[in-house]
Amino acid sequence: MKPFVLLATRAEDVPADEEYALFLRYTGLDERDLMRVRLEADPMPRFDLDRISGIFVGGGPFNASDADETKSAVQHRVEAEFEALLDEVVARDFPFLGACYGIGTLGAHQGALIDRTYPEPISVVPVTLTEDGASDPLLEDLPREFDAFVGHKEAITVLPSSATLLASSPNCPVQMFKVRRNVYATQFHPELDVDGITTRIHAYAGYGYFAADELELTLAAVRRASVSHPSRMLRTFVERYAR
Repeated sequence: MKPFVLLATRAEDVPADEEYALFLRYTGLDERDLMRVRLEADPMPRFDLDRISGIFVGGGPFNASDADETKSAVQHRVEAEFEALLDEVVARDFPFLGACYGIGTLGAHQGALIDRTYPEPISVVPVTLTEDGASDPLLEDLPREFDAFVGHKEAITVLPSSATLLASSPNCPVQMFKVRRNVYATQFHPELDVDGITTRIHAYAGYGYFAADELELTLAAVRRASVSHPSRMLRTFVERYAR
């Protein structure tokens, strides 16, 4: 099988390694078939899309809506690399699934309005599929409404005409969309389970996602409901696109 690729941007080793382990677990792939590239450490390699099956993008610390003058040199590099990659991905309608930071990369590439209007604290939220989402083959194993883990400072406020809205939540109108037939992005985290998000809560306690005295409240918020459905789309993505 041609491998899949996970593009990651987490600088902290513990959550970065756990993110990779979660993608391995819920895709059903082994390390030979899921190549990880840590973009915060090294430039993105030039991918020959004919030699891989698909691309995943994990979450990370970068925000597309950050002012240019506040972005680090690494963030500017990573954004330029994604812009070039997505030129080819979208033109070829190549299998792509971006989670959290991935929705910012694809949204920015397509000209979406991304700002701080619809942030969501680290928590579990109900996600509802649109009519297009309910009929999409990537989501066929999911119920019309399901719980998912979220935690983001920015979100898409206005989708471009090139995008099809697939899912929303009460406080974030764009939880998932696609471009063409095979290029997907989610605001929620399909790869996470409660242990994984607990690791991230501790790792990013000082990153502005919650106040210093809200650690226990945040931990309780992600335990209030069982989250099991979103990860199914990772296995479905692999089953659809492995070649």
